[in-house]
Amino acid sequence: MNDYTIILADDHAMMREGIRQLIDTVDGIKVIGEAGDGLSLLKLLKRKRPDMVILDVSMPELRGIEATREIRSLYPDIDVLILSMHKREAFLSNALAAGARGYLLKEDSGNELLQAIDRIRKGQTYLSRKLANEFPSAIISICRGEHQPDAEPLTHRERQVLKLIAEGNTDRQISDRLCISVRTAHRHHANIRAKLNLKRTADLVRYAIAQGYIVSHP
Repeated sequence: MNDYTIILADDHAMMREGIRQLIDTVDGIKVIGEAGDGLSLLKLLKRKRPDMVILDVSMPELRGIEATREIRSLYPDIDVLILSMHKREAFLSNALAAGARGYLLKEDSGNELLQAIDRIRKGQTYLSRKLANEFPSAIISICRGEHQPDAEPLTHRERQVLKLIAEGNTDRQISDRLCISVRTAHRHHANIRAKLNLKRTADLVRYAIAQGYIVSHP
């Protein structure tokens, strides 16, 4: 059986060395190249074709998100695992939207890197545990472009209610706006949370923005 091959891209040589040492402890996985910036990485990929690229989101020359987009466009069979120090949703969303199969916080790489590689190798997505607890799977699937319009789980009325929830309306205000009872508005609200498996209002707002029900203003 052939080794699962990886190229590392990070502008810090010590970081690359630490990752290489971790990977070297596992049979069947091999680092076949390294790059210190995004442009060097793309040049290296013209000569070597790994199964995975592990790259820093903040590389010089060509940033990690842009490099991911290029890799996925030119070499769709190569999986990308992004290492990042950023916990903000915008970085995660942009990385997944660009085609990354994983997003791992650098502070977690020592404990989770090998698990992330194994999960991605099996065709799954991996997020640092800290982030996975923050961002539900429904949001992640939308960021990765996996949600299909014809698979919309909500009814037309539920989409109306969700839009009003995301705009900050209470169940009573929703009942007034839609000319329905408060009890009916509350039932729609509960059904939406159950169907989307989203418990927090903030997650409902993210879903509504991702679906285009409302516009996010900077």
